[in-house]
Amino acid sequence: MKRRLAREIVVQSLYQMEMNEVGSEEAVNMLLDEASEENDTERVITNEIELKTYVLELVNGVWSHKQGIDGLLENYLKGWQISRLSRVDRQILRLAAYELLYSSDVPAKVAVNEAIELSKHFGTDESGKFVNGVLGNMIRELDKLKKDPS
Repeated sequence: MKRRLAREIVVQSLYQMEMNEVGSEEAVNMLLDEASEENDTERVITNEIELKTYVLELVNGVWSHKQGIDGLLENYLKGWQISRLSRVDRQILRLAAYELLYSSDVPAKVAVNEAIELSKHFGTDESGKFVNGVLGNMIRELDKLKKDPS
């Protein structure tokens, strides 16, 4: 299973959940159906069950910790509020923060790099630099944050 694809689906699912007020299962199923029908991207989904399980684990994890993650991100958004961010940047930052704080199998540098790549793919020209700046500040205090993520 390719985690990059999983993260793309997670960001899109979180976006769908926020925009359309749908549940995680519905958002993920819709996106997996689209991914299997559209083959313009040359992506091959080899193990859809494993992918869906991993994506749902991340989506549900981010969503269940959303309030705490948003509060934490506010501390690193110099001059910004989480509600004023683009919906895409917000979801990418939430996913990265979740992986940094709660995923023991994802190295911090990988979580940050993946977030930057996602922001370049889904966001604006400035999104990559913005996400990098926010997460760069956060990663400096990661040991302290992991002890008390709230």
